[in-house]
Parts: sequence; structure tokens; C-alpha cells
Amino acid sequence: MYFVTPPYVVRSLSKRNLTWKINTSEKVIYLTFDDGPIPEVTTFVLKQLEEFDAKATFFCVGDNVRKYPEIFETIINANHAIGNHSYNHLNGWKSLSKDYLKNIQKCDSFFETNLFRPPYGKISPMQILKLKKNYSIVLWSVLSYDFDIETTGEKCLENVISHSEAGSIVVFHDSIKASENLFYALPKFLKHFSDLGFEFRALTKEVCESNNMVEIQNN
Repeated sequence: MYFVTPPYVVRSLSKRNLTWKINTSEKVIYLTFDDGPIPEVTTFVLKQLEEFDAKATFFCVGDNVRKYPEIFETIINANHAIGNHSYNHLNGWKSLSKDYLKNIQKCDSFFETNLFRPPYGKISPMQILKLKKNYSIVLWSVLSYDFDIETTGEKCLENVISHSEAGSIVVFHDSIKASENLFYALPKFLKHFSDLGFEFRALTKEVCESNNMVEIQNN
């Protein structure tokens, strides 16, 4: 079962170690893309971002970086941020922690980053404890559902427009599976919030850590 926005209890219990949303009153949205790079999809995403002068964070699968290094370099050259999404898109709940950590390290052998997003958003407390030493672990506040074959492009767009606000971390996927919904929703989402005066920024470890400290102090 998925939620467009994560349940409050989940966010409140884990925000010491996980970044779900950036606490800001600025008109800023943090767009993120999971599962790439994929040539025919990531290239489309990059063109859309360029058109709206938007920066984003790409949580890349290591094996896709290995297969498509030229597309990965295009992401870097456009000054977007990158994050580790494991080498083989492993589910942390279904993996031994030692195997999960090795897979993430294998992804790191193809590029350096201090941001990590667990595939499916599934990660164990032990895995968090090990990984938070080297990474800011980033989840999300708005899930587009572009990957869901039962979701239409129109519904995907409704999901992200109706739930996004200042500081939202929004997830799309630059994958073949998500491409039809992504191609429909992303340009309209960018235009909608650009017209409202929003800026799209990439995440950094510093932004995530500063945000988490504020969240802790406020509670």
C-alpha cells in the first residue's frame, strides 16, 4: 500500500534520521527522480528541467549508471544533484543488512555522493544506523505514483499538484515503467508551480542536516 503523502506518525518517529520535507516558508520545491538514468526517459526529464530553469536531485541506480554513463554525465553537467539508490534497486526489508550495505557500496564505486534514498522507501533501523554516518537519507513528502500502471497521467498530476507546497520533496521516476505518466505530468507540474512563483532546487547534505536539526529542536 502506498500513500501520496506519508503518514504523520511515520515521519514524526523517524525525522531524527530521515529527511522527509524541508522546513521552509520560501516558495521552493525539491524535485527528485528515482531509478535512472534511462536514455529515453532521463533525457526528456533534463529537457523539461532546463526549460523551466529547474534543478533536481537524481537518485540513481548504480547498474544504470554503469550502462549509461553518458546520460549520467549529462545530469552532472547540468548541475543537478545525484544520490545513491543502491546498485540493483534492493528492498531493504527483504535483504540482509550486510548484503544491502555492500550493494550500496557497489553503487558508490561508480559515483560519489552523500545522499541516499532507499528503494521503495524500505529500510531497517539497523541499516539507517549504519548509513547515516556517511549519507543524508532522503525520503519524500509527495509521491507522484507515476510508476503505478493503474494510475493515469491526469491522476499523477493531481497527486503532485494537490499535495505539494513550500519545502515539499516530490518523487517522480525516470524509468520506462513510469514514462507515460511522467511525460504527461512533469511538464504541467513544472509550469503550474513556476507560474505560482516557485523555484525548484536540488537537495544537499547540508540542507538536509540543517533541516533535521531544526525539526528536532522544535519537538
